[in-house]
Amino acid sequence: ISTIKSSNEKSKSPMKMEEDRPTKPKPPMATVPPEVRSEKPLLDDKHVTEGKGDLATPAAPVFMEGFDKQKTIDLLYWRNVKQSGAVFGSVLLLLFSLTQFSVVSVGAYLTLAALSASISFRIYKSVLQAVQKTDEGHPFKSYLEVEISLSQDQIGNYADKALLYANTCMKELRRLFLVQDLIDSLKFAVLMWLLTYVGALFNGLTLLILAVVSMFSMPIVYEKHQAQIDQYVGLIRTQVNSVVGKIQAKIPGAKRKEE
Repeated sequence: ISTIKSSNEKSKSPMKMEEDRPTKPKPPMATVPPEVRSEKPLLDDKHVTEGKGDLATPAAPVFMEGFDKQKTIDLLYWRNVKQSGAVFGSVLLLLFSLTQFSVVSVGAYLTLAALSASISFRIYKSVLQAVQKTDEGHPFKSYLEVEISLSQDQIGNYADKALLYANTCMKELRRLFLVQDLIDSLKFAVLMWLLTYVGALFNGLTLLILAVVSMFSMPIVYEKHQAQIDQYVGLIRTQVNSVVGKIQAKIPGAKRKEE
């Protein structure tokens, strides 16, 4: 019993010593003037209004959110195999259908297929709700409430971009046809001459199919063999530049003016 009492006294003694210690006086709190207090809510409101300033700009429609540069790159580089395969297969199926049928027939068949699927699903959900005696509403209600309209600012933005591209193309064609630079005009003539042979071998749809296949195959091939492709492209570019330089040196008036 004496040992227990001595241990209890030892355990209580540090607590008593801590309680006997004089507590240090706390530093005085700085008094805030009323002017500063009244300015703080103004700063907060300013941040809030700055955060809400972005909301004032017209938001893009939901169906336009999918058209993103990064998403297009991921699609062409097969980051998501299922998504890229679905888009690639759908586009190829559409183009092959256009090679066998007219544009009107393909459009009519696609419209009928979409209408058949939506009407069948609508009837199925209506019958299911009648049997189960539920009131879930229209099955496409969430899609019917999606905003698909374009604002005037967005239309103006797209129109400005289209106008810029059109003006650039017209200026470039004027420069080529009026031989502002002889070398560039000769390059353009050679390109058109090569396209005559390409047009004799392939039609427009075949070239479009080849372009789609190249878009979905060349990026992934270049990503895997970038070093070798860059080496060969550099050699070809060097040879072409040397040939163009020799031709440019022999033709009078073909040298570019140094800027």
